Amino acid sequence: MAQVSAEDLLRDGAARHAKGDLALAERLYHRVLKLRPGDGNALNLLAVAARQRGDLPAALDFSAQAVARAPDSAVFLANRGATLAEAGHLTEAVAVLRAALARRPADATTWRNLGQALCALGDAAAALAPLARATELAPGAAEPWLALAHARREAGDAAGAAAAAKRVLALPGVAPNWREQAGFLLAALGAGAAPDRAPAGYVRDLFDQYAARFDADLEGRLGYRTPTLLAALVEATGIAPDATRRVLDLGCGTGLSGVALKPFARRLEGLDLSPRMLAEARKRGLYDALHEADLLDWLPPRRAAFDLIAAADVLNYLGDLGPALRAIAQALAPDGVAAFSLESGAEAPFALGPGLRYRHDPAHALALAEAAGLAVLAREDVVLRQEQGAPVAGVLLVFATAGTAPAP
Repeated sequence: MAQVSAEDLLRDGAARHAKGDLALAERLYHRVLKLRPGDGNALNLLAVAARQRGDLPAALDFSAQAVARAPDSAVFLANRGATLAEAGHLTEAVAVLRAALARRPADATTWRNLGQALCALGDAAAALAPLARATELAPGAAEPWLALAHARREAGDAAGAAAAAKRVLALPGVAPNWREQAGFLLAALGAGAAPDRAPAGYVRDLFDQYAARFDADLEGRLGYRTPTLLAALVEATGIAPDATRRVLDLGCGTGLSGVALKPFARRLEGLDLSPRMLAEARKRGLYDALHEADLLDWLPPRRAAFDLIAAADVLNYLGDLGPALRAIAQALAPDGVAAFSLESGAEAPFALGPGLRYRHDPAHALALAEAAGLAVLAREDVVLRQEQGAPVAGVLLVFATAGTAPAP
């Protein structure tokens, strides 16, 4: 029987990869490397597969090996740059992406990746030209137009942002996910009605892209302290951090809030939409279970399952809080406690802010909580974080299930 060649294995792996069978594709790429050690294409494709699985350390390793084998390969450089960007190594990513474009200047995806990396670095103005170039090269693709819309918004060009978002809506056959995200951005710009919640795809993509640098940005640049403040307010109501409770960390992200909640927990579970945020949370070793799901889908079947449910900067992505508060109340045990933060706003019941998060009228939120069967234990007005050099006003709220709340 004729031996299968490395080229045959590489072609078969790429075909399986294109069909979404990452596990088999990766096995085939490794067989290529056994036959042809250091094969750049196999290494590059292993990097792509690892990045798709969310294994950024492996993706960084394989992409570095691929570039070392062929330093002038535009394909390898483009993948290396995209991997560096997702891993949060933004300055290096920009340099590598520029090197890829010097060798292959008609690559729309790499122009988009460069623009998004510059935006992530906080230089939206510098991102505009690369993103505009991406839309010129791929005028029928939604992603470059949407990325350009976000960059223009961050650069202070609301009219330009709205124009780019409208181009997404005008594309023939645009996927519902991109249509929904473009409409959401237009609503934040005041050019459309705000939906009851942020699109799940937008939230998932946002935090997947942000996962690798989330902790450093929030705790450093943005001065984020909400989980610590929320846990302190819970304790101030008389809830002891005695490791006796079943605790749910809603929108757990990378686990920053899990650190603050762990002292209360006999069992700590986390829920989040973003698989890459959950991967970061898993590294902390805090959680007994982590779940990838939408809270409005996951909570309702779990009646009386938790003694403490906390949501730090999670409900800001919901406009209508009624369904979430009802689901939280139903998931609490009879003597349960709920604690969450909101961005404060005077508009009733809520408004979608330019930062693409909802601001809520605290009085309206309190009324919704009461209607859901929750009684307020504590309220504290706080600064949640900094945004573009300005404080973000918020409120921390702690509730008990109404039947067990202490009398005022």
